[in-house]
Amino acid sequence: MVSKQPRKQRKAQYQAPLHKRQKFMRALLSKPLREKYGRRTFGVRAGDTVKIMRGEYAGTEGKVERVSLKKTTLAIDGATLFKANGEEVSRPVHPSNVMITKINLEDDEMREFRLSKGD
Repeated sequence: MVSKQPRKQRKAQYQAPLHKRQKFMRALLSKPLREKYGRRTFGVRAGDTVKIMRGEYAGTEGKVERVSLKKTTLAIDGATLFKANGEEVSRPVHPSNVMITKINLEDDEMREFRLSKGD
């Protein structure tokens, strides 16, 4: 990005293709994970355990159920709202407002990919 203008920065984020939006889905690592992997941030994936740091659900820890690149949000179990008809829906949370406390490395291919790419 070349421009420093906030409106152009926002426009670039809103119009970014999905492969570039993957970078927007990064979150801080907890201190033990930061020391273990030697990194400050990691990309959030479904199955990771995160702690919400900001907002109404601050302090809530839960598993990431769904990641939406299109909306740049996470669906975390434990952070839910009730609709007017009584239906329970997950509250969208931006990845900048969470901290990863446990990384999902169950799949061997995913483990190699995430640790080699640093994602």
